[in-house]
Amino acid sequence: MNLTLHVWRQQNARTPGRFVTYEAHDISPDMSFLEMLDVVNERLIEGGEDPIAFDHDCREGICGTCGVVVNGRPHGPRERTTACQLHMRSFADGDSITIEPWRAKAFPVLKDLIVDRGALDRIIAAGGFISAPIGSAPDANAIPVRKVLAELSMDAAACIGCGACVAACPNASAMLFTAAKVSHLGLLPQGQPERFDRVRAMVAQMDAEAFGSCTNHEECEAACPKGITVETIGRMNADYVMASLTVGRRAARLGDSGGG
Repeated sequence: MNLTLHVWRQQNARTPGRFVTYEAHDISPDMSFLEMLDVVNERLIEGGEDPIAFDHDCREGICGTCGVVVNGRPHGPRERTTACQLHMRSFADGDSITIEPWRAKAFPVLKDLIVDRGALDRIIAAGGFISAPIGSAPDANAIPVRKVLAELSMDAAACIGCGACVAACPNASAMLFTAAKVSHLGLLPQGQPERFDRVRAMVAQMDAEAFGSCTNHEECEAACPKGITVETIGRMNADYVMASLTVGRRAARLGDSGGG
């Protein structure tokens, strides 16, 4: 396959970027998208040029590192497929492919196709934990979990934190990501002690990171490589309302008791 690539090149967050065109020759349709970029980079290095910088790690669709926008779609044209699992047979000989980084204020470009997704880590750190009681670990079957809740929790836990939902959203909202992280703990018995404190803290951190608001476009669900649905957002919103009511009732009780 012979392809024409239009790749976003940007030295760092402080310098303007631009699209640069490269010709990719003799590309095997069995290559992954990232392997194709590897081949292009080898040729750039041989020619004394700076290689295209892009994130990658496991290349198995697990780590969520390899986020790029391909022809306007996060991770490319195939549903529920990360860029590292996207194969070149998804394209035709002679195609032009535009490759750019995630576009969001909360994801500043570090170089070329690499963005800083630390904002997602800070959302997790704000409340993504459960209490750890002192003592030996309980038996795995000591706490009964309803099957439907276990399955919903595992579905939410499938989120790999790639940020495709943010890149796909017209508002650059991180609601689907945050909802997944809230849900996978909040649905389980072990996550109940911090359930409402967690949702308040994580939503507050999400807002502080300058992500946009959710206006129900549902592009996040369409772009998610793990198929996480917007029902997760509805579940988080319900928990957030309950958390607000809990705070209100607690404040009222403190007021009645003189604030002690």
